[in-house]
Amino acid sequence: MEFDFEKLAADDRYKLLTSTIVPRPIAWITTLSKNGVRNAAPFSFFNAMSKDPALLAVGIMADGDNSMKDTARNILDTREFVVNLVPRPAAEAMNLTSIDAPPEIDELSLAKLDTRPSLKVRPERIAISPVSFECRLHTPIELSNQLIAIGEVVQAHVADEVMLDPAKLYVDTPKLDLISRLHGRGLYGAAETTFQMPRPQSYEEMKKEKARV
Repeated sequence: MEFDFEKLAADDRYKLLTSTIVPRPIAWITTLSKNGVRNAAPFSFFNAMSKDPALLAVGIMADGDNSMKDTARNILDTREFVVNLVPRPAAEAMNLTSIDAPPEIDELSLAKLDTRPSLKVRPERIAISPVSFECRLHTPIELSNQLIAIGEVVQAHVADEVMLDPAKLYVDTPKLDLISRLHGRGLYGAAETTFQMPRPQSYEEMKKEKARV
């Protein structure tokens, strides 16, 4: 079937996007308000965009009352945030931090989450997360009451127990036990079914191989 996104309502576009672009990694973002109030919230319009500079992009849609979310406002005000990845044992706490709490509520305390200090930015990182990326705002893309925050990673924290070879930067990725966002309301997944394929050889090598056959 064909769907004209220029004619569909925003909520209908959202249904199609979130039911087809799966799985989506979850950015569990910690920020500080300009008044120093801690905030934590999960977002699944998220991924890595570049290695030089190291950039992450997070889409932060409008709040339920069509206002800008606290996370977006905090990022614009302070230009700092931390992206924490979500392991399976943290699923319920992550879900709780998605609550529509007022700006003066500290979701980290609400979810009884321990934190650790960051090294280069003011927002703390979530202790249960095996990977945290400290970010400074690189490019904000403001869309009325929404924000696409492109952040530059300035510090990465990876749990010691998931490093296979720190010198070579080899990570035991399955051991991270990260969850992802799937389709529907409240459906999540984990990377339990995987398969491996070698990347194609260069085009020139492929031509030589075909010539030998």
